[in-house]
Amino acid sequence: MPGATLHEHPDAGREGLRRVLVDGEPLLAVARGGELYPVEGSLAQLLGAGRERLHEAVDRALQRPPLTAPAELLAPVDEQEVWASGVTYRRSATARVEESSVGDVYELVYEAQRPELFLKAPAWRVRRPGAPLRIRADSTWDVPEPELALVIDAGGEIVGYLAADDLSSRSIEGANPLYLPQAKIYDDSLGLSGTIVLARGAPDPGSATIELEIHRDGERLFAGETSVSEMKRGLEELVTALYLELSFPAGAVLLTGTGVVPPDEFTLEDGDRVRIAVEGIGVLEHDIYRRGAPSA
Repeated sequence: MPGATLHEHPDAGREGLRRVLVDGEPLLAVARGGELYPVEGSLAQLLGAGRERLHEAVDRALQRPPLTAPAELLAPVDEQEVWASGVTYRRSATARVEESSVGDVYELVYEAQRPELFLKAPAWRVRRPGAPLRIRADSTWDVPEPELALVIDAGGEIVGYLAADDLSSRSIEGANPLYLPQAKIYDDSLGLSGTIVLARGAPDPGSATIELEIHRDGERLFAGETSVSEMKRGLEELVTALYLELSFPAGAVLLTGTGVVPPDEFTLEDGDRVRIAVEGIGVLEHDIYRRGAPSA
């Protein structure tokens, strides 16, 4: 399985949060100006305390000396659930209609007042940024889904942003929409960038460009882009729907849907490399692997 690396986007915000491993212990740190400043408290504690307390902790950290010990990047979640939104872009709705035997279901969701929301992963299932992601052995049609992700505190306030890959089996979901959990939720099916870009210092992501590139054997096979402005639903609308009847005492991460879909004849293969860039937020690069062989 080839190795993977993470590179921060050159347009990424100047202030962000990273979870790192220092001397064998997880630590939350503020990333600023190429330095890391240790923060008192975990991500779960600060998101649980709310936006103002988080900002106070960040400001205090920036008054301290930066870390000097080696720091290994960890997943940008500790106790948060990661949820996802579906069919928030017209292109996504069109693709789902084309792949499904009951395509009108997706048109109804796209036009409905209630958005599609589903649990993508608990924190423990999220691998480090840049780690290889997996396509299912029992799937024949698999695609990356580049997305803007929202980091939300316990009170439902958006406090930061990430780039995400919501890897998906189109063949399984296309067979029947009720198979969506199997198409979306499995080991190594989610990638998140490493730095939570704080909303207070970030440009408004409402018009940010989202880019996707897929490479195979050193050759670029697909490149496409969209803009968050193409979303039918607003970011706050999605957060409100998620928090309507659910509590998140450690905060949450919400993927906001994809508007970049490779052509129908394309499917990911073992050894492919995916690059996702969200303007002003970050870049996620990872390899693809496949375990086992398709079942008969």
